[in-house]
Amino acid sequence: MDYYRPEDLERFPEIGADAPELWQQFSQWYGQVFAAGALTRREKSLIALAVAHAVQCPYCIDAYTQESLTQGANLAQMTEAIHVAAAIRGGATLAHGLQMRNAATAVLPVEDTTP
Repeated sequence: MDYYRPEDLERFPEIGADAPELWQQFSQWYGQVFAAGALTRREKSLIALAVAHAVQCPYCIDAYTQESLTQGANLAQMTEAIHVAAAIRGGATLAHGLQMRNAATAVLPVEDTTP
């Protein structure tokens, strides 16, 4: 059996069974977040799709692929959104490299890399 089961996406509301008040509050807030506002529902679905890839949630990837399509996004737009997420995630990885440099240069001398 696989850890990720696509049919579980339909069961998502079951997570509120043992905390119905919290589930209701989450559901209301979630609905408000994705309602049209300063951003369209299509723009929000593309953001959600990109974030889903960044946090690597297969359920969210499935859900927001479908929602993006429902909201009129096309494959090129969805792919570009994913590339934005990848660039941010890659950049964040490199930026955290400064922590490595800080720790390493506290112990090792900084090498001169000028030609």
